[in-house]
Amino acid sequence: MSKMVKEVENKLNEAIALAVEKATQSGDLPEAEMPKFIIEKPADKKNGDFSSNIAMAGARAYHQAPRMIAEAIVKNFSLDGGYIDRCEIAGPGFINFYLSDKYYSDVLKDIVSSGDNYGRSDYGEGKKMLVEFVSANPTGPMHIGNARGGAIGDCLASVLDAAGYDVQREFYINDAGNQIEKFATSLEVRYLQECGKDVELPEDAYHGEDITVHARNFYSEVGDKYAECDSQERRDALVAYALPKNIAGLEADLGKYRIKYDKWFRESTLHNDGSVQKIIETLKEKGVTYEQDGALWFKASEFGNDKDIVLIRANGIPTYIVPDIAYHYNKLVTRGYDKAIDVLGADHHGYIPRMKAALTALGLDADRLDIVIMQMVRLVRNGETIKLSKRSGKAITLNTLLEEVPIDAARFFFNLREPNSHFDFDLELAAKQSSENPVYYVQYAHARICSIIKKAADEGIGVTTPSEEALNRLNSSEERDLISHLASLTDEIIGAAKSYDPARITHYVIELATLFHKFYNAHRVVSDDKELTEARLFLCTAVKNTIKNILVMLKVDVPESM
Repeated sequence: MSKMVKEVENKLNEAIALAVEKATQSGDLPEAEMPKFIIEKPADKKNGDFSSNIAMAGARAYHQAPRMIAEAIVKNFSLDGGYIDRCEIAGPGFINFYLSDKYYSDVLKDIVSSGDNYGRSDYGEGKKMLVEFVSANPTGPMHIGNARGGAIGDCLASVLDAAGYDVQREFYINDAGNQIEKFATSLEVRYLQECGKDVELPEDAYHGEDITVHARNFYSEVGDKYAECDSQERRDALVAYALPKNIAGLEADLGKYRIKYDKWFRESTLHNDGSVQKIIETLKEKGVTYEQDGALWFKASEFGNDKDIVLIRANGIPTYIVPDIAYHYNKLVTRGYDKAIDVLGADHHGYIPRMKAALTALGLDADRLDIVIMQMVRLVRNGETIKLSKRSGKAITLNTLLEEVPIDAARFFFNLREPNSHFDFDLELAAKQSSENPVYYVQYAHARICSIIKKAADEGIGVTTPSEEALNRLNSSEERDLISHLASLTDEIIGAAKSYDPARITHYVIELATLFHKFYNAHRVVSDDKELTEARLFLCTAVKNTIKNILVMLKVDVPESM
């Protein structure tokens, strides 16, 4: 929360405790241990800005009706020198507190003076967080699910940073294992077809046009040099040619999407440096493995998973889970991150207990791994769902999407819903330049404020810090609602960081734009009343700064004119 909100809550706690102490000393309340109570914001503003259940919480301790306890506390409550204007008793004994004019004026001063730092806090205490997201197999272009994962992961990292964590972004490159074998098979068949061979592409191979293009380009460079050689040599040459191009393509596409990773981590390094083998040996040493039917099994059922899992197949090849365990061990032990956060698709639900079981067996606190499950996206145009098929090669790619809708809309839209909810992406709405489009609506609020400030400057009225008396005149319901919402930003960012839900921030800024437009439609900003004009320009500046800080956090453009 803003410094002001936090200060009010702390002072209110102290003032209530002091009022109880005074009531006890004066005999209005009997001697008893101070009951635990809460302070919260009522849903209905008519019930005050803050409310406390102290009277109900103390009924047993004081052996009195809550209403009587509330009356004793209010009688002894001091309003001197704080941000509370008055307090009232409601219902069976709730005590409602109303904020003073000074609170609202000080909130605005705090926002404007904080500038680009408004909304940031030290809540995370600099703990090291690694956010791994997208991590698409480098065997083809990124699809629409990766587009959502990219927006969610990148914005989540920004939210965690604003909440005071030391955050790193990472892409895990699956450049080993089954996917690469399938990639090699697909390239090999397409290359042999270019060489004139009568071979058929297996049904479970990759059928995308990108595979054909790689094979054709490879053939144009080397001809039929690899047509008659050993299959493994041919496959290695094809993968060595195509894989770096795909990885470079992923990096370029994500860069266009405004995502920059701190590290691109290759799975192959875990095989090459012995990390995969070390995990197997460590699990064996801890006595949590056994052999059956020629395979090595992990006793995952003893650590919370529903069944045991195979680590090494009977053919001696490790399953995919082993390098994944090695990768998470690398994150949490080798590199020492306090938390590893993975953003994964909906088909990874079963992955969570398996990975946590392995970490527990290795002696780690499995709660240091958090997995954000992201549901599927449906693309909608003219009310109709666009059918996708990755295998046929007709999937909508990230690039295709960004050719149709602005990057701002893509990043904002994918963060309109919490990750674990299904999402319909309306292509028409995302491309619309109207108030129906939420990102346009927010950007327009910022541009409108810039226009107001420029117009005022043209008339010789600059933005200055108004007097206390001038700021106290911002007392209409529209102005007070706007300031109250502004004051809650830091708290909202902390909440989004705790719940791993960047959608809370898009909802916040849409609501901020709505409250601003409501204020703008109800009140003239620049008028003949100089004092009120200065106060309202100051309020507009606070709104402008806050919208800018949020859009910068989301990596969405902040236009000054539209």
